[in-house]
Amino acid sequence: MALRDERVTLAHGGGGKAMRDLIEEVFTSVFAPPGMEDQARLQAEALAQPGARLAFTTDSYVVTPIEFPGGDIGKIAICGTVNDLAVGGATPLWLSAAFIIEEGTEVALLRRIVATMAREADAAGVKIVTGDTKVVGRGACDGVFVTTAGVGVIPAGVEMAAGKVAPGDVAIVNGVLGDHGATILAARGDLALSSAIESDCAALGHLMADVLAAAPGAKAARDLTRGGLASALNEIAEAAGCGIEIAEDALPLRAEVVGMCEILGLDPLYLANEGRVVVFVPETQAEAALAAMRARPEGAGAVIVGRAVDGHEQVRMTTAFGGQRIVDMLVGEQLPRIC
Repeated sequence: MALRDERVTLAHGGGGKAMRDLIEEVFTSVFAPPGMEDQARLQAEALAQPGARLAFTTDSYVVTPIEFPGGDIGKIAICGTVNDLAVGGATPLWLSAAFIIEEGTEVALLRRIVATMAREADAAGVKIVTGDTKVVGRGACDGVFVTTAGVGVIPAGVEMAAGKVAPGDVAIVNGVLGDHGATILAARGDLALSSAIESDCAALGHLMADVLAAAPGAKAARDLTRGGLASALNEIAEAAGCGIEIAEDALPLRAEVVGMCEILGLDPLYLANEGRVVVFVPETQAEAALAAMRARPEGAGAVIVGRAVDGHEQVRMTTAFGGQRIVDMLVGEQLPRIC
């Protein structure tokens, strides 16, 4: 083993032997792409199918703490990029991964992050095919930042878009809401909160493929990251030009998350998720979509939460008391940035 340093130094970003040792021992030895170079050369049978289209996405990930119950920044990076492709109807296939590493970061932490990424990519059926590393001085970043880009293939006939949602379509989520946001809040230790909640972080490519097979008329989907369910529904309502109505008593929420929000004056509808999606399907295909979700571990808690309606272009919630309130787009920052 050539890499003997316990912490990253500026020499590991200098382009010489130290940098080569870091890249080879921590990154490429785990990701192991064949013949990895500065660019990936991509081939897949799916690309040859008539009518197939490429899907491409990119995102950057920062989180404090870097490791938390249920995951770490590496898991978020893989799952987040896979999910951004999957909600558009694409089959995720290839990822790039770029790391900005603060001087002084423990090499052991990097190894854990990379091991998580390799494990999650394998489970999601994607390959990490190229990447980059940069080392910056102390204080120039918060430990480790990760940027991933993803490429997938949208099969012929799949047309997922928020503008396709129409009155009568049913909104389904694949499980309890707000676990990731609540986990990060508790893990930071700033608020003297203790919780057994773990992040919901999960890759949803296989789940979305099963939903599209069971409900081929699915109109649109959004992963419920920053801004939570409320922001995703508002984006869809605006694009579709119709209203969306949800029921408070239908929302899947843990008592612990609700309690934490009550203590802090937060609304769980705006809490971030990293393994949750809302999918709009025609009412006639709702039961098939539910069954497809519930057949997978990441969708076992799937429920119908509402539907698209005409007559207005807002997101409205029927409360437990029988009244209605408008659920608006998040304004400003309800929480510190957590993903």
